[in-house]
Amino acid sequence: MRQIVLDTETTGLEPELSHRIIEIGCVELVNRRATGRTFHRYLNPERDIDEGAQAIHGISRAELDGQPRFAEIVEELIAFVAGAELVIHNAAFDVAFLDAELARVAGEPRQVGALCQVLDTLALARELHPGQRNSLDALCKRYSVDNSTRELHGALLDARILADVYLAMTGGQGALALMDADISSRAADGTRATRVPLRITVPVAVTLATAEELAAHEVMLLMLAKASGGRCVWSPTEVRDAPASATESTPEPQRSSA
Repeated sequence: MRQIVLDTETTGLEPELSHRIIEIGCVELVNRRATGRTFHRYLNPERDIDEGAQAIHGISRAELDGQPRFAEIVEELIAFVAGAELVIHNAAFDVAFLDAELARVAGEPRQVGALCQVLDTLALARELHPGQRNSLDALCKRYSVDNSTRELHGALLDARILADVYLAMTGGQGALALMDADISSRAADGTRATRVPLRITVPVAVTLATAEELAAHEVMLLMLAKASGGRCVWSPTEVRDAPASATESTPEPQRSSA
């Protein structure tokens, strides 16, 4: 299974008001393991950045003057994510911005939901932890994911942190309880809130005791049985069955004179 953990930074909160994406960060997972492949671009939004947005991500308009426009990197982005499942925190936000950017590109209209399936980790977290704070920072604290380098939001940094959080959220028994009978169902915008993958089964190495170790264990049980006067509830073996070498050389336990 191939998944792309994705995050964006934007000029503001409303794509309907012509706000634009200024940073895209993606991290690739294959069979729940990071491959090391990433996609990261800063973009020229061709408009100003809201003060509130800049306070969150710290990216100024001047820093983006020499960066490519979305239309210049769109085919590279699509090639990276096509066919994968996108893992996004608060997916409706990022998908709306991506769809708005795709709508501006010349040619046949495209939407994220037609290119990829989408798993919303915010919706998943709300299912797992109803009534609790489920921001990315709150989930990092809950799952002991290190986010100490996250002083400001950044698309690639946040995608890497979200990948760790997502794997932690879906790695335990709690995730199995949320399996939907119809895991292929999707909303109209391509999001699939409760899609939880089956936990990967890891082979466990089992080392069996040798015949010598089993014999030594049995001797020890017999010694304990003799020392306790036959009152060891975990061993039904009679003391008389013990080998002479195991019992005759065993000193009697010290008894108090009290």
